[in-house]
Amino acid sequence: MAQDKGTMDPKPLPPLANPNDPSTPAKALFGRVTAPSSGAAEAYGSYAKGCFAGGQGLAFDGPNWQVMRPSRNRRWGMPYLVSFLERLASKAPQVGWPGLLVGDMSQPRGGPMLTGHASHQLGLDADIWLTPMPDHSMSRAEREQTSATDMVRADRRDIDEDVWTSAHTGLIRLTAKQPEVARIFVNAAIKKALCREAGGDRGWLTKVRPMYGHNYHYHIRLACPRGAESCGDQAPPPPGDGCGSELDYWFSAAVLNPPKAKTPPRPRPPMTMAGLPDACRAVLHAR
Repeated sequence: MAQDKGTMDPKPLPPLANPNDPSTPAKALFGRVTAPSSGAAEAYGSYAKGCFAGGQGLAFDGPNWQVMRPSRNRRWGMPYLVSFLERLASKAPQVGWPGLLVGDMSQPRGGPMLTGHASHQLGLDADIWLTPMPDHSMSRAEREQTSATDMVRADRRDIDEDVWTSAHTGLIRLTAKQPEVARIFVNAAIKKALCREAGGDRGWLTKVRPMYGHNYHYHIRLACPRGAESCGDQAPPPPGDGCGSELDYWFSAAVLNPPKAKTPPRPRPPMTMAGLPDACRAVLHAR
């Protein structure tokens, strides 16, 4: 999560005793890869069951962006995503946003992560903090230890007006209007505020979907690049702006105050390599 602190002294993970065991979780394998594969860029599978070859790292600093939590090593993606973020960052000042603080993108070759996201596997997802970029190049300690800002009121029914600004609306509107964007995920309270502030220009709201969490950042998901036959797009969002009664579920008692389960749910078994496209095995072992 954007509010979780990083570390100044990341330790390499110990080698696996039996990495070729079919029962080894895929996240344990992809989570130990520290660099992208060489060769042409290609995405395989879907956002929550996939990987990518020929990944590119977003530079730690750019004219209008800075990478946060470098110790996570999640600043990677398809070159298509990296160039999109660079372009978006250059446009952000036009809506009053000084620059992007970029959180998690993907691991160097995508795949399941040891912690956090179920998606971000295809090199086409990126988390952007809802905290404006400061006017200086942040130190390593600042990037690891500074928390993002919670945009949601304590009762979770609306945004916190002490921290939310019109520039937040402008930034998300700008992002949603980019043709490469398939979806944007935000907290339901943020979606509610966007619905209220959008005015008559509402077509972009279709791409903005409520999702659990996302108080501190918004999640950009790009559509698969044209001609990427091995990349599986998500179904398009339903028509309409997604406002009004469509948001009622997210503010119901069942969501805001769910009853505690009498018995803890049985954890799902972790995904193995068998659950990923066959090409991901070659991506994992490529040089």
